[in-house]
Amino acid sequence: MRRIETVPRQRGWRHLIAATRYSLGGLRIILQESAFRHEVIAWIGILIVFFAVGAEPVEYLVSALLFLITIAVEALNTAIEIIVDRSSPEISDFGKATKDLGSFAVFCMLTANGIFLLYVLGRHLI
Repeated sequence: MRRIETVPRQRGWRHLIAATRYSLGGLRIILQESAFRHEVIAWIGILIVFFAVGAEPVEYLVSALLFLITIAVEALNTAIEIIVDRSSPEISDFGKATKDLGSFAVFCMLTANGIFLLYVLGRHLI
């Protein structure tokens, strides 16, 4: 059996620095995704609407948390797509189902953002 080489585990500050590098690498990847950029633009639009209707600080906080969860789910969806494209380059039921489920997770988060936007609008305009 072939031995798999592993990267030596870092500890303490070195671990924190390594984890930060990995996270920044992920950010570089997700910035290339048009869906991510669309979500950022949409959230900026939501913030503008919140400002226009006089949203309260807690509403900005909830929106920020929803946005962070949304981009985290988008990053996981992108990771799923990369893995499926690598392991199953041909069109397959497995690949389609896997990608569809990742897409559905993103859709759920976008829906949650939309529902919260409607709640804030209703609260301040009605």
